[in-house]
Amino acid sequence: MTAMSITHEIQQNLVQPGMPGSLEALSGILQGLDGAALSPGEAIRDLLAAEWVLRMDRRLRACLKTSHLPGLKTLDSFDFTFQPSVSRGQILSLHELGFLERKENVIFLGPTGVGKTHLAISLAVEAARRGRRVFYSTLYELSQSWLEAERQGRLRERMNFLATASLLVVDEVGYLPISQSGTNLFFQLVNRRYERNSTLLTSNKSFRQWGEIFGDAAAAAAILDRLLHHCHLVQIAGNSYRLRGYADLEMPEDRPPVITPRRGRPRNPRPEEGVH
Repeated sequence: MTAMSITHEIQQNLVQPGMPGSLEALSGILQGLDGAALSPGEAIRDLLAAEWVLRMDRRLRACLKTSHLPGLKTLDSFDFTFQPSVSRGQILSLHELGFLERKENVIFLGPTGVGKTHLAISLAVEAARRGRRVFYSTLYELSQSWLEAERQGRLRERMNFLATASLLVVDEVGYLPISQSGTNLFFQLVNRRYERNSTLLTSNKSFRQWGEIFGDAAAAAAILDRLLHHCHLVQIAGNSYRLRGYADLEMPEDRPPVITPRRGRPRNPRPEEGVH
């Protein structure tokens, strides 16, 4: 058989089982073989790897469509040098996703802008890459979605969907208040996920302030009891990454007002300027 006929036969064999990734990479791999840049074993490896990469990318895209993630953040783009309080070893360990296997939780605590959401999303993306179903929402959006689901008669369906996600990311706990019914439903959700699936939260409030967030100290204690039992706590200190270029600027209220004294004698008001 000629080289051309062999190539055609390989292409057909890749088309039939549905291997578009390998099919797309075939030409370059054959060129590498012809030029002795690749050994036969390396060529087979690269052919299969091309298909695997494509399938993983498709899986990620499909997962991200239903995850409600606000953007695509990865660990590679996180600036550890700007936030030295973050333990690189702890974050790398979390990205191995062992906590998902063990049904453990993760909580990121710290002020606004220090990278909590970035790290939370990067963990969600890594979980999606590995075929896990993830879902993202802020706490306020979550409580609002329950109101809408209740109006539509779909609250139970909504709760079941949230309870069974492999990783539920609840962002911005404490930024906006939620209703008493929202607090009750969030407790029910946390309770259903306890030791069954992993929950990841971010908050700019300390745990002792969670009673104010949920408007009920007893409910906050019950929520924390279940979240913290099997939990990785990441506390981040430092300045806002988004405001890093404005550190030397003063806010207007921080500067004393400039008063320019009037020179010369005060003039008499014109008749139309005076008080009649």
